[in-house]
Amino acid sequence: MRELYPASKPYVVHSIKVESPHVLHVEEYGNPNGLPVVFLHGGPGAGCEPYHHQFFDPDAYRIILFDQRGCGRSTPHASLEGNTTQALVEDMELIRVQLGVDKWLVFGGSWGSTLALVYAQTHPERVLGLILRGIFLCRPQEIHWFYQEGANRLAPDYWEDYLEPIPESERDDLVASYYARLTGDDELSRMAAAKAWSVWEGRCATLYPRHEVVEHFSNPHVALSIARIECHYFMNQAFLEADQILRDIARIHSIPGIIIHGRYDIICPMENAWALHQAWPQSRLQIIDGAGHAASEPGILSALIQACDEMARDLTNNQ
Repeated sequence: MRELYPASKPYVVHSIKVESPHVLHVEEYGNPNGLPVVFLHGGPGAGCEPYHHQFFDPDAYRIILFDQRGCGRSTPHASLEGNTTQALVEDMELIRVQLGVDKWLVFGGSWGSTLALVYAQTHPERVLGLILRGIFLCRPQEIHWFYQEGANRLAPDYWEDYLEPIPESERDDLVASYYARLTGDDELSRMAAAKAWSVWEGRCATLYPRHEVVEHFSNPHVALSIARIECHYFMNQAFLEADQILRDIARIHSIPGIIIHGRYDIICPMENAWALHQAWPQSRLQIIDGAGHAASEPGILSALIQACDEMARDLTNNQ
């Protein structure tokens, strides 16, 4: 099993102004002359974590991490204003140009896989390769599975706590009911809803319970941005057309891709990765037995590091 590369500090930190009022927090690690890679975190709204740069060989890669609109250390926190998939794609292009990157490897997990695919389909000429984990295609059935009916049958005890902020009379459309509270003026109701929404996700992220994962999702700063921004996107079908990612898959057929997915992923069932791979047979699918959703699952973590090493070798040799 592979282990994370040693932790380090960023060699430069940027504050990049995009569409008002948003200012993005951007960090660069590794080798300034290395192969550029951009890391796309999950959520939407989760923000980057300290270990995220450690998937990549710091000698081989110029590692670019950024907190998407409204989360992490980007400001304003938990803002929904101008927060759309298309805006995030434009932000990536602005970052790429401002940092002087011609083409880059794109690495994304969960919502990050969604954004990576949409970005690659929009700007295929800028993408050297894709490393994707925990595939989320943002189709209505995927949102219904985790937030309305499906996953609740696998974790009914956790589901009870997810339902708690919503009266029984308002449970026919839980995403809409949560959205009303997460965007309302009652701060206590907003934070209670944010924590219940985020903790439900954190509890289901790993195959076996991991206290540190649930604790991270329970953090009020993290919970508020995850819950508000996710719910905002899901109320708006992630600002995507029906089956957009699978429909437009031909646009990335020439891009090398590695898909890594846990067999027992409750949040994003393996069918998502299977559907993507069937539509994109040029990709390589790795199903990780004994793993759930999180990038920190040992088997997934090891496969991601191996994939990054392989991409660095292959892309460097092809240049």
